Amino acid sequence: MKHRICHFLSVHPRFDTRIFLKECKTLSNSGYNVTIVVADDKPDEIKDGISIINVNPKRDDRFTRIFLTSWMVYRKARELDADVYHFHDPELLPYALLLMLKKKKVIYDVHEDFPRDIYSKYWIWKPLRSCVSFLTEVLENFVSRRLSFIIAATPHIEKRFLKINRNTININNYPLPEELFSANDWSSKDKSVCYIGNINVERGIYEVVESLSSLDYISLELGGTFESDKIEETAKAYEGWKKVNYHGYVNRDKAKEIMAKCVAGLVIFHPHPNHIYAQPNKIFEYMSAGLPVIGSDFPLWQKIIKGNGCGLCVNPLSPPEISEAIRFIADNPQTARKMGEKGRQMVENEYSWDFEKIKLLNIYSELLN
Repeated sequence: MKHRICHFLSVHPRFDTRIFLKECKTLSNSGYNVTIVVADDKPDEIKDGISIINVNPKRDDRFTRIFLTSWMVYRKARELDADVYHFHDPELLPYALLLMLKKKKVIYDVHEDFPRDIYSKYWIWKPLRSCVSFLTEVLENFVSRRLSFIIAATPHIEKRFLKINRNTININNYPLPEELFSANDWSSKDKSVCYIGNINVERGIYEVVESLSSLDYISLELGGTFESDKIEETAKAYEGWKKVNYHGYVNRDKAKEIMAKCVAGLVIFHPHPNHIYAQPNKIFEYMSAGLPVIGSDFPLWQKIIKGNGCGLCVNPLSPPEISEAIRFIADNPQTARKMGEKGRQMVENEYSWDFEKIKLLNIYSELLN
């Protein structure tokens, strides 16, 4: 009989790249019976052999999501009586503890340094953020100490949780090596750069759009969803918006198509505590697509991007510096092509999900044997 695995989510979408495409498909392809319990506005389905169960229509208000939706996700997950439970959202921590009390094996997949991420949450009153961050860390540490295993998405997060739970391992969110790569002739590319992902203030949308105003012949291919209508309205008021081709939400195939025609990918995050030690998936996805990366000048990012010769790093709060980097890439196609080739080579040799999935399978083997 196949071991039953349940990934349960209250915030992440059902086809999240890390959760569905990488972890769940790896487990399913290795013979596990995998179910995802999710809260969204889509019907139940079976996709690539993975069962997906929706507990209720998507709720946009945070209070309902945190206190009602999370309970409904937990209740459905509990009904499945799985052999291993694997969750990804911090608001599910109390329910993870309940599952442990029921003698279940539970894995916490920590995508971000959540207590530090609190400081960039605009919807939390600024004077309260330090207190909320502290209380969040207390809860996270208390529950995590009692869980079967902690999976950390970066070495920095792993270092923090190893002090709490010795059963902690870093599984990097590296790309599927062939998913986004197109062997296009560099001379056929447009004079455009791209950003594909969540669009908000902390990810530098205003600085990026402002930087375009001085670039007469270079455009931005922008894919993703704005965090709020206000942010979208503000971004569109900048002079540089005239150089933006906004696609809205894009699926993985469309993302590949956009990257194939661009000369660089942008990852211009603000210097918040949760960003400085992060390893955004977009950096490695651009590298896997053979694109130079223009990223923020955090020391870790400089090591990955400049250290491997696969792009440029800039002050994320300086539109002129961002503009200069974009212009350099666009005006020097041979240098840009070599940067893209080096990034692609690093993905093939080191920054690949093919290496990380072995660690995931070892965890499950250890827990179930």
